[in-house]
Amino acid sequence: MNNNKKRIRLVVYSGVLAALYVVLTLPVAQYAFGPIQFRLAEALTVLPIFAFGYIPGVSLGCFLANLLNPSNLGPVDIIGGTAATLIAGILSRLIGKRNKFLGIIPPVLVNGLIVGGYLPFLLLDPGSEITGAAVIVSMLEVAVSEAFVMMIIGIPLMLIITHTPALKSLIEKVD
Repeated sequence: MNNNKKRIRLVVYSGVLAALYVVLTLPVAQYAFGPIQFRLAEALTVLPIFAFGYIPGVSLGCFLANLLNPSNLGPVDIIGGTAATLIAGILSRLIGKRNKFLGIIPPVLVNGLIVGGYLPFLLLDPGSEITGAAVIVSMLEVAVSEAFVMMIIGIPLMLIITHTPALKSLIEKVD
């Protein structure tokens, strides 16, 4: 396949994946944003394990969801959350090439550290004192909620893709 067709496929897949991320996040915004982030769309972070080309779509979807958040947390969340998703996607791809199950760990750890690290500063009332313990609790809350989504939805999705040859072939075509 020539490079032009590959680029078109990447743009289309990225757009569809970004739209899917937003559609899975915004209708449940009250659960998707905040210290405990139950984002169904985070299950899509297993896709970079199968192909590097899914990283732009998942990252763009996170950017758009954070931008369109009804309780918008501002540029720190929009940029920080997107950066966390981008970093996690790259790490998931690198690790997932060797072991798919270990590839689900980066979204949990990276979002826990990055998003959990800045959320207390965005969510607490101005003038409130933010302690190191509050930041650590926030990191743990984000990591645990991410792990929950990955275990309940992400791993089954990964197994379905892995054990369905036609689906796996379709998913891997983005690269």
